[in-house]
Amino acid sequence: MRALIVLAVVASAVYACDQITKILVVENLPPGEPVQVLGTVLQFVFVKNPGAAFSIASGSTWIFSIAASVVTVFIIFFARRIRSLGWAILFGMLLGGTAGNLTDRLLREPSFGLGHVVDFIQVAGFPAVFNIADSFIVASMGLFIILTIRGVGLDGARASKPVDPAPTVGE
Repeated sequence: MRALIVLAVVASAVYACDQITKILVVENLPPGEPVQVLGTVLQFVFVKNPGAAFSIASGSTWIFSIAASVVTVFIIFFARRIRSLGWAILFGMLLGGTAGNLTDRLLREPSFGLGHVVDFIQVAGFPAVFNIADSFIVASMGLFIILTIRGVGLDGARASKPVDPAPTVGE
């Protein structure tokens, strides 16, 4: 039950941060005009992204809406099996980020299911503008790699290495 609560709290926090920052961006930043935060290293620039990362497949917004819906439903259904706090945090970050971008796709212009995602974070040397939801989706994948390498299961148990049998006499 504790892992489920952690997942819900993390997902809610990520979703809230994502939606609040997007509201602030839409209300306060003119589209396409960079605002320096840390010189040119970090800038805010309001763009509407009709596609996936790097605006790839911008004519297929409805596919991303369906995929995000499937991921969201899968995580909610699957959440009952999670006992590990690490996995709960991972799925909370993924759920919050996916739900944040899904909200844009469902409720923003131009229409339901075809809405453009609000992106605004631009980092020097990185070829795309992204948002808080995107950051947490990527961070969840980083945590996935760490948990997998460490052998942590959904139940929190670590996979043990097989024990080599002791050599027999004469080997």
